[in-house]
Amino acid sequence: MQTQLKVKLSFFNFLQYFIWGSWYVSMGAYLANTLKFGGQEIGAAYGAFAIGSMISPFFVGLLADRYFSSEKMLAVLALLGGITLCLLPRFDTFLPFYSTLILYCALYTPTLALGNSLALSHLKDAKTSFPRVKLWSAVGWIGGGVTLTLLKGEQNAIQFYLAGGASIALAIFSLMLPHTPPQKTDKNISVGELLGLDALSLMKKPSFAIFIGCMFLICIPLYFYFVMMGIYLTELNWTHIAGKMSLAQLSDIVFMFMLPIMLKKLGYKKTIFLGILAWAARYFCLGGSVNSVALQAPLIFGAILLHGVCYDFLFIAGQLYVDDEANPKIRSACQGFIAFILWGVGAFVGTMLAGKVLAMNETVDAAGKTVHDWGSIWPVPAYLSVGVLIIFALFFREPKVEPAEESE
Repeated sequence: MQTQLKVKLSFFNFLQYFIWGSWYVSMGAYLANTLKFGGQEIGAAYGAFAIGSMISPFFVGLLADRYFSSEKMLAVLALLGGITLCLLPRFDTFLPFYSTLILYCALYTPTLALGNSLALSHLKDAKTSFPRVKLWSAVGWIGGGVTLTLLKGEQNAIQFYLAGGASIALAIFSLMLPHTPPQKTDKNISVGELLGLDALSLMKKPSFAIFIGCMFLICIPLYFYFVMMGIYLTELNWTHIAGKMSLAQLSDIVFMFMLPIMLKKLGYKKTIFLGILAWAARYFCLGGSVNSVALQAPLIFGAILLHGVCYDFLFIAGQLYVDDEANPKIRSACQGFIAFILWGVGAFVGTMLAGKVLAMNETVDAAGKTVHDWGSIWPVPAYLSVGVLIIFALFFREPKVEPAEESE
């Protein structure tokens, strides 16, 4: 039974991230070259994901906890999301496109937390099996990008139809996932529960509060990478940038296999510490690449290949930590809470700060081309990451968690 479950959950993650990878990276080129949107409009469009994350996961998580089974909620969200994606190409002016994109992101982002919660509810050996199920998300992301490239859809509306079709397929497949009924069926619901304060109750634990604070803080330097990496490589005259950056997802797959071993040997604190350390190392590599001709390419590829440690040892390990800390009745709300922190508030603050730092270090060269002082930019997220690392190392305490049961 567990083998069949793992296959289903793996395919679910593949489809879920195939959708995301089909449009997220390429949307900027579509907006700039096809719709002729300006830089601020493109930045706002990418910020729609953060807004969607802040609007919905908390409340959808609470609905899943209380009223609807998780697999049915996933199916409805994926179906509505697929329809919304297919509507996006109808809009060629900013406000209608932006509003529709926010709606789509509000439908998509809660599926990340719900999918995690469903998987963690059914996997018997979560610390071992969950990372191996999640590695298929990296395969799905690569698959979405490769399929889009084969369809030559990077700068046209094909990307949204591709993602929309995959989303409708996800809706159908979600109904094949194991039944996950709402945990809360009692009729007496407190005001605190209605407001979603169940998840916040864990903040009374000092280490959990430190963990949430550090996850928020690390998201601020994190988005410097996503906002700036493509611009940096373009200014260095690199070609086939998307293909080279996809090495990050290959790294993701490798380190996802390593995560269960690291958690078993090192525990949560040391594993998450390594994840935060990797973010600092990534930015120091990029900073060092600015003025180093001989080592420039190795340092940049090193920064890209650190992605597996950056993501898996921090975010996947973090989701497992939250699952261990939360009781079953508030599991969906807690996964929604961490998604709210990471992809909502953290993303919003991180992208805003990254944009300001980029603008502060922007100049126009003699040829009239916009260039940036990367030697001043990359140290900012590097030192921010070091600050988060110090806070986490000093104040987070390893939780006392019972060993996970072995799988069948």
